[in-house]
Amino acid sequence: MAVVKPFRAVRPTPELVDKVAALPYDVMDTKEAIDYVKGNPYSFMRIDRAEMSFDEGHDPYAQDVYEAASKQLHQMKVDGTYIQDEKPCYYIYKQVMNGRAQIGIVGCASVDDYMNDIVKKHELTLAKKEDDRCNHVDICNANTGPIFLTYKSNDAINEVVKDTMEKHEPVYDFVGDNVQQTVWVITCPHCKGVIEEAFAKTPALYIADGHHRCASAVRVARKRRCQFPDYTGEEEFNYFLCVLFPDDQLEIMDYNRVVADLNGNDKAAFIQKIEEKFTVEEKGEATYHPEEKHTFGMYLDGKWYKLAAKEGTYDASDVVAQLDVSILQHNLLTPILNIGDPRTDKRIDFVGGIRGLGELEKRVNSGEMAVAFAMFPTSIEDLMNIADAGKIMPPKSTWFEPKLLSGIFIHELR
Repeated sequence: MAVVKPFRAVRPTPELVDKVAALPYDVMDTKEAIDYVKGNPYSFMRIDRAEMSFDEGHDPYAQDVYEAASKQLHQMKVDGTYIQDEKPCYYIYKQVMNGRAQIGIVGCASVDDYMNDIVKKHELTLAKKEDDRCNHVDICNANTGPIFLTYKSNDAINEVVKDTMEKHEPVYDFVGDNVQQTVWVITCPHCKGVIEEAFAKTPALYIADGHHRCASAVRVARKRRCQFPDYTGEEEFNYFLCVLFPDDQLEIMDYNRVVADLNGNDKAAFIQKIEEKFTVEEKGEATYHPEEKHTFGMYLDGKWYKLAAKEGTYDASDVVAQLDVSILQHNLLTPILNIGDPRTDKRIDFVGGIRGLGELEKRVNSGEMAVAFAMFPTSIEDLMNIADAGKIMPPKSTWFEPKLLSGIFIHELR
């Protein structure tokens, strides 16, 4: 059963929270990050991507970059930008985007639960990205970006959340990156007990987003356990910062594909090969988004097509093989376009659904890409089923919005 405990958050003063809070470090490159923080000396992106304080070309993974991040975080605590709650608390983090709300509990999950597969994964991680965040967490001595977890909705937790939001004023309420961001602090001992007990009866938590941050937090914990062999398990480094959302509030967006060429095929030959495994229906120039599972939109030569997987092209009993991203990969991208490993092949790129289908048309119409595929979104149920089976999703299967902002909550490791 899951351990989720309250903690003493280091968090911005209400006057500065809208300036401090920033998008996650990994949604932009260094140049974009520099543009993002222009005119805002408080942005947490300056800590998450501290290489921007060095000359252009400086190694973003150098020791002095992480040390600069740590110094800046320390300075923001000294100058009063950040405060720390006196007692361990849970927090409610509500985000409203395009009229849809998701409301999560902010707390700290157990690294042992991660190692024992109570916190379930569905993605592989890359060593270089893990190393980067591991160094950042270790040298800053803090979890600075929350891991996005989900769990099967719980009535007891929902009641505490509802009651707190109705009876108490939020400590933060601002618009950050076009999303309404609202936070309440849960100080009531009874409410904290209800939340802790409810999670203690929850058999599994699922990583929705943040596999690299989570793996890095666990690596730091293991390192410190070696440094302090008499550890009790109660030390803060045994836990990592997370926001836990009930599954019935989350929405996964499509994660679309664009490919640079047709692998030597002309348009007619390409479509003819597709028709071996898919029914193909021309939809015209108006954008077409697939309306159900196992259907796909394809944009080619100024027109949209609907592709529907034929019977027998996938194993419906296999939780991974029946995913649309798997069906497209195994029946089209690999055999027809010769895209073997989508993680390393430079001929394919991925476009998050937040950018809209117009971005797919733009990439193809510009001549940068030859063909685009619009996906039907993966479901939360698919994510949970794959994690429960101990299997791994193909790369770029899910895109969550809104993103959790960094810098609102910091969990110190000692």
